[in-house]
Amino acid sequence: MKYLRLVLPLAAAISLSSVYAQTPAASDNTDLVADNTTTATPDNSATATPTAKPSPVAPVRELEDILVVDTLPTINSAVKIVLFNDNTWRYVRDREIVQDSTVYAKYWNTEAISPYREVPLSDLPKSVAIALVDSLKNYHYPYKGKMSSRYGPRRRRNHNGVDLPLKEGDPIYATFDGRVRFSQDTKTGYGNLVIIRHDNGLETYMGHLSERKVEAGQWVTAGQVIGLGGNTGRSTGPHLHFEVRYYGQSFDPERLIDFSSGLLRRETFLLKRSYFDIYSKYDQNFDDEIANEEDDKREAAEAAARRYYVVRKGDTLSGIAVKYHTTVTRICQLNGISRNKTLSIGKRLRVL
Repeated sequence: MKYLRLVLPLAAAISLSSVYAQTPAASDNTDLVADNTTTATPDNSATATPTAKPSPVAPVRELEDILVVDTLPTINSAVKIVLFNDNTWRYVRDREIVQDSTVYAKYWNTEAISPYREVPLSDLPKSVAIALVDSLKNYHYPYKGKMSSRYGPRRRRNHNGVDLPLKEGDPIYATFDGRVRFSQDTKTGYGNLVIIRHDNGLETYMGHLSERKVEAGQWVTAGQVIGLGGNTGRSTGPHLHFEVRYYGQSFDPERLIDFSSGLLRRETFLLKRSYFDIYSKYDQNFDDEIANEEDDKREAAEAAARRYYVVRKGDTLSGIAVKYHTTVTRICQLNGISRNKTLSIGKRLRVL
């Protein structure tokens, strides 16, 4: 669907009421990321500072005959303001501009539940900073309520997620913006399963659904209904089985979400390789989590500041050091190599 270009001054645009709206299911290259529930002027910078524990965005309201009539730029090239024919507006993110262009290409498989079997745990970083939300607050709880089963060992099996009791037919929401990688009746313990890969590289699993409302390859936004709660697969009663995985490795979803309130625990999450242990539960070291919050922020900042360089033909350590305003000694220290090390083309060196 092509945008209907409307000559509309910005003054008119910012006077529009800001009720939540959704584009029709046409295959454009943008993804809705935040709604605005007041009549305030839309922020043309889209760079508001998020709170410590951002509240969930409102669920997507299903509307008919909603058409895009105009788009307005912001100072952030990846974010635009879209105007709809029902006098509503929203911020949208340009899907051609993503944090990591390989997120929706590498290990992308719409038929396999887990396409990461060739990625050993030892190859994953000891820690990695995961941005959960940005200034557009793109988060929504998958389902809010008291858990009936938590992450960890259960009856000689590994329970790789949490279970949330519900009524059959209750709506299940996309947690973050992303793209559906898998949507099938698995004929396994998961039953009807939807897997969404998100911009930050995480994948969320929603199992035991009675109905799936999205298909593989479809872009979704946080708060969009992706299915209805059910009792399919290996289930003893209606509930949502919810998992969070990174490169196929599961960790306790409670590290991210307080399911009783629906609130996200933090904006940036330092994911540690030790969390992939089935015995590593959030409440097991709750006091440590609180006490180490500042350490986690510091480590996350350090991880985000690291820079790497892939060796090319003709490169030397001294030349690379000059390029990145560092020293040969520092590069050697960061990579555990000697000054006389012969550089192999394609080798990845940490330079900062």
